[in-house]
Amino acid sequence: MDFFKQPWPWYVAGPLIGLVVPALLLMGNKAFGISSSLRHICAACLPANIPFFKYDWKKESWNLFFVAGIMLGGYIATQYLSGNHAVNINPQTATLLKRQGVNDFSSLLPGDIFSFQQLLSLRGFIFIVIGGFMVGFGTRYAGGCTSGHAIMGISTLQWPSMVATCCFMIGGFIMTWFILPYLIQL
Repeated sequence: MDFFKQPWPWYVAGPLIGLVVPALLLMGNKAFGISSSLRHICAACLPANIPFFKYDWKKESWNLFFVAGIMLGGYIATQYLSGNHAVNINPQTATLLKRQGVNDFSSLLPGDIFSFQQLLSLRGFIFIVIGGFMVGFGTRYAGGCTSGHAIMGISTLQWPSMVATCCFMIGGFIMTWFILPYLIQL
């Protein structure tokens, strides 16, 4: 059981994630991606006269089970398989963040920024609400999320996915090095 409670190295976790692509392709030419599941849920639950939601969502219902499995797996992992070890980040990154006032590294996300108490502050509102909106808008604008483009799209040699993934990476670098230091200090 200890094997499952330890963080898995990249050379184990990476290939396992990568094997999802051929498995889905072999099981009926299914595309890996999470962001489309919100569209399927809206099409199933909101029978409005909106052209974007008028399609046979039942053909894609497997995706809803996939997302439910991810949520169930996350619950099982946090409740029964999480070890008592700190999040392992680079010491230089930890020092840099501590200088900027981020000191809580006890969970996956820093509690100094991502907590219900911080949601009522300007910094928390920007990170949680505005950041969440920008991720959702970017996902829709790019025609998919990072997992769909970077894992599925690139492996099936789709040029739009290569462009989207490069833009995700460039945006991440710009955010990390040029915008994040100012937002943390709010």
